[in-house]
Amino acid sequence: MGRTVYLTTPIYYVNAEPHIGHSYTTILVDVLTRYHKMMGDRAYFQTGTDEHGEKIVQAAQKRGIEPQEYVDRVSDLFASTWQDIGIAYDDFVRTTEPRHKALVQEVLQRVKDKGDIYFDEYAGLYCVGCERYLTATELKDGKCPDHEVEPKEVKEANYFFNMEKYKGRLIEHIEANPGWIRPERFRNEVLSFLKQPLEPLCISRPKSRLEWGIELPFDDAFVTYVWFDALLNYVSAVKETAKGEDLFDALWPACNHVIAKDILKTHAIYWPTMLLAADIPLFKQLDVHGYWLAGDSKMSKSLGNVVRPGSFDRHFGIENLRYFFFREMKFGRDSSFTYELFVERYNSDLANGLGNLLSRVSSICKKNRGGAIRPVPEVTGAEEALIDKAATVAQRYPEHFEQRDFHLAVEEIRGLLGATDNYINTTAPWKLAKDPDRAEELDRVLYTGLEVVRIASILLHPIMPRTTRTILDYLGDERPTDGSVPWDQLTAWGGLTAGHILGDVPRMFPRIDEKKLEQVSAEAEAEAARATAEAAGAAPVRGDFEPIGEEIAIEDFAKLDLRVGVVREASLVEGADKLLRLMVDIGEERPRQVFAGIRSAYPEPAVLEGRHVIVVANLKPRKMKFGFSEGMVLAGGGGTDRLCTATFKGDLRPGDKVS
Repeated sequence: MGRTVYLTTPIYYVNAEPHIGHSYTTILVDVLTRYHKMMGDRAYFQTGTDEHGEKIVQAAQKRGIEPQEYVDRVSDLFASTWQDIGIAYDDFVRTTEPRHKALVQEVLQRVKDKGDIYFDEYAGLYCVGCERYLTATELKDGKCPDHEVEPKEVKEANYFFNMEKYKGRLIEHIEANPGWIRPERFRNEVLSFLKQPLEPLCISRPKSRLEWGIELPFDDAFVTYVWFDALLNYVSAVKETAKGEDLFDALWPACNHVIAKDILKTHAIYWPTMLLAADIPLFKQLDVHGYWLAGDSKMSKSLGNVVRPGSFDRHFGIENLRYFFFREMKFGRDSSFTYELFVERYNSDLANGLGNLLSRVSSICKKNRGGAIRPVPEVTGAEEALIDKAATVAQRYPEHFEQRDFHLAVEEIRGLLGATDNYINTTAPWKLAKDPDRAEELDRVLYTGLEVVRIASILLHPIMPRTTRTILDYLGDERPTDGSVPWDQLTAWGGLTAGHILGDVPRMFPRIDEKKLEQVSAEAEAEAARATAEAAGAAPVRGDFEPIGEEIAIEDFAKLDLRVGVVREASLVEGADKLLRLMVDIGEERPRQVFAGIRSAYPEPAVLEGRHVIVVANLKPRKMKFGFSEGMVLAGGGGTDRLCTATFKGDLRPGDKVS
């Protein structure tokens, strides 16, 4: 067994559903965990949810439920989302768990006994959204810059933690350990901030204002505020794991926090001073990543531009998003996400790259060798160049991961696949297959192409574990990637098993076309509207309401072809007291005949002529005794006497698509 690594995500605040920001950090830690295990290290992965605070109480009140019920729902949503998208965490800690509460109270008492927690009265500008006091310099036009609301003037007595006492020791540690905070620019940012005096940190709230929290062990009139609650999850999770073990001594010295830059001050200043006060050794590493932007703007629930992992997985596959994350973002810098950019990278790198190479070579092998992989052939200069390149990429791969240069690791894998694609184009195995005298040459080319695919799949395995496992199994390399097989052996040239028979060629990365992109963009717009409404307090957390009728997925809805229609003629149907006969123009050569059960609402059908309606244009024609009905007109109401057609405001053309 190699090193021990304890990897953590922040615990996520349960005031919103998981989105791409949560997903990136969690996927990043998942990939690092899988990487370390593949290298033979002992890796332990912890995540969880932060469940106390005023915003939680407010969210619960809006839904008419108790805070505990509310946090149970949303915490379960986080846990189930991570499971659904293949996150393999070892522990999921919740700040409402007894194991966490006990540790928080133990540490608070310890720090209080040292004299580092004191009682005082404070007056300031308080932002409920931030759940903290803001200074005048932090405000923008008198408002909180994050929530765009004016903070409230609050004066109350609370308990405070004396951070300034430990500032000198923290500076010494940062300067003595240059790589403790990565990338370096965040280390410099922290040191710059520490040049100023550290104000006392408010760590409580009076129960007269907030009861939802962990009670202070030394004053039952107060509950713990976020810092001495949420941050201690990293310790409580290993002092008593979900299985009841105490892994602190084994794991804590190897603790590697992975966070986004918006919580840098919390983790690089508040948290280490708390640890120093509690006589707990400092964590080993703090890795800080940038933001995922929606185009040029920060993703935000209030802006309605977040991307939900479950929705993405349904449309494109979460592992393809994992690849995009590591291909696109330079760690520590902001990066842009758009569906268009994702599709461009997916099609070029995966569909036209790895997937196409696998398909081309394995198809020729199936057709001309019955799918049998021949023994390792002698190589020429062309193959030697690829072998050397593959060895170099595999040798540099751990260095890139250790330095968090994930994008460089992916770039080198892309370079290896590109060089192999050029090799295939140059050697033209489809031509070699036509010449019996060049059979050995064909075997060499096929083996080389498939072996590069195998090695590339090993390299991509932490990023795309399920996808690459499928490819490796197809190629006959069923060796585990859990560290039991040394890295040098996994990536050594010649790993294909002679005699293995390839099955049907898998279609691993089908191209994404513009139609699919349009469908997803339409759903994204709907999701943005829902998220914006929720941010304004108008929408429930998913799961608050049961679906009305049978629930459908967006793919089911996308099957409907809804068109704008103009009623050209409307008449009564003799012998049918509920039907009207409508001739509806949807931009075709002739109007469609539609029988609609809206007669009671329109006793004078002529009023419908010229009206814009919504037509289900791809409904199978239905033969009725009055003739064929060639579609359906959408209508609504509580009964047939109040039923009316759905229509539009605005100048729309017949046949315009409704989405």
